[in-house]
Amino acid sequence: MAHKIGYGRGFEEVKVARGQQTQASRARSVSGQVVLVLVGSLLVALPSALWAQPGRKQVQAGNKLYEQGKYDEALVQYQDALIDDPGNVVAEFNVGNAQYKKKKYDEALKAYQKATTLEDPLLRSQAYYNLGNTLYRLGKLPEAILAYKKALELNPNDEDAKYNLEYVRAKLKQQSKKQRRNQQQQRQRKQQSGQGQGQNKQQQNQQQQKQQGQQNQQQQQQSQQQKQQQSEQKRNKGKQGQVKRLTKEEAERLLDALNGKEEKLLKKQRMQGGSVRRAQDW
Repeated sequence: MAHKIGYGRGFEEVKVARGQQTQASRARSVSGQVVLVLVGSLLVALPSALWAQPGRKQVQAGNKLYEQGKYDEALVQYQDALIDDPGNVVAEFNVGNAQYKKKKYDEALKAYQKATTLEDPLLRSQAYYNLGNTLYRLGKLPEAILAYKKALELNPNDEDAKYNLEYVRAKLKQQSKKQRRNQQQQRQRKQQSGQGQGQNKQQQNQQQQKQQGQQNQQQQQQSQQQKQQQSEQKRNKGKQGQVKRLTKEEAERLLDALNGKEEKLLKKQRMQGGSVRRAQDW
């Protein structure tokens, strides 16, 4: 079943599809001497004393402009009526309708709240109905439900109020389910994000441990190489500082060689320093 909550009930344009039929909801406005209720041709008369109040002509002029779709001009007439009679709740009701048509729902809400003080129960139920529609437009579904309930308390036969009440209840339930689903999805995403972060952290730790192990291994290799180099340097220094010691045979051969060289040297000196032949005297 499709249902669309439309304008404030004061020429309300709610369309309700029921089975194969689409029924236009009642459109209500406070007119000159009667409250016009467009459900068939039902007319509900206002108490004559109500229209003995100031501002009656402005309200009548405003209603004509309202029916012509001239909501700004109608609003001016209703506000003029309130200047003449600040306590005129009928004018407040119609101010709410005009503001609703202009989609100024906050202003319409204020006017309808004042209109709920109407003495006539039927008119007061209509004010609560329009108040419910306005609250719905403002997204205040729980408050709209309360307004529809109040309208039904005053007029239990209001089928539109019954339908809108059930519609908004279903809408609120749907929103609640959607909100819970979104919260659950957020928790799941958060958990998945936490798990992902944990895995990433674990991988980072493993990578760091691997890198640390490689660094330690490199340091050990470098330390071993340094030790080997130092050991080789010590051995080389030891070899350089050692004096080679001759064996006995090597010493004798060296001594013989030196003696042989000395004899040769002496012989050579004798040959060079020998006697000189002198010439004989004749």
